[in-house]
Amino acid sequence: MSEEQPPKDLDEVILSDEQGNEETYLILFTFDSEDYGKSYVFLYPKADKDAEEIAIQAYSFEPDENGDVDAGDLEPIDDPEEWDMVQEVLNTFTSDDDDNYEE
Repeated sequence: MSEEQPPKDLDEVILSDEQGNEETYLILFTFDSEDYGKSYVFLYPKADKDAEEIAIQAYSFEPDENGDVDAGDLEPIDDPEEWDMVQEVLNTFTSDDDDNYEE
């Protein structure tokens, strides 16, 4: 598993709900899982970027041969074991972030 930061030109994504309402999300970080053969992205609403707490969403994706992805390629994580792995990565990330604030 390797953590990666999004490319400089891709730090946000626009998602649409079932009613066609669009909302811009910022990319917190992405990572790859060799166990599942997928990449993952953590997003949060751009409107909440200055909030004390944010609601983070996670999706899996498989980039094309050029490494490109668009919002339509994001897939929900339905498998409970896969979700546990993703949650563990997020917990490690937020724990590391908390440690940096304490120093």
